[in-house]
Amino acid sequence: MQIEEKIPDAAEYCALRITCGLSAMSVEAAKAGLPKSLYAVTLRDGEKLIGMGRVVGDGLHVQVVDIAVDPEFQGQGYSRQILEKIMSFIDEKVSKSAVVSLFADVDWLYQKFGFVKPQKSQGMFYKRS
Repeated sequence: MQIEEKIPDAAEYCALRITCGLSAMSVEAAKAGLPKSLYAVTLRDGEKLIGMGRVVGDGLHVQVVDIAVDPEFQGQGYSRQILEKIMSFIDEKVSKSAVVSLFADVDWLYQKFGFVKPQKSQGMFYKRS
């Protein structure tokens, strides 16, 4: 396994999202958006992308997104390795006054890294049809 601080290719990014049960993204949108990442991590088994994670934002507000590991490789600590790299980036490169957020389907992984459910704020998203 090889973990790199690298943005994934748009097509493989889109394919891994689907494999992992995340919402589908168009390759065109991925080509436009991925280069704007503040930070990205990829995990490969040979040439195959099997895991990823990114940080996006403007420095005042940053969000951890796209944490995904191919189901065939889950349960081996790869999500933790990806998030460790991301948290190192945040600790070293992102202002301490920045708001760091994420939305997740599970909380067990993120709570280990200090993420907490907000007491006053509530997460929302704009659902487009």
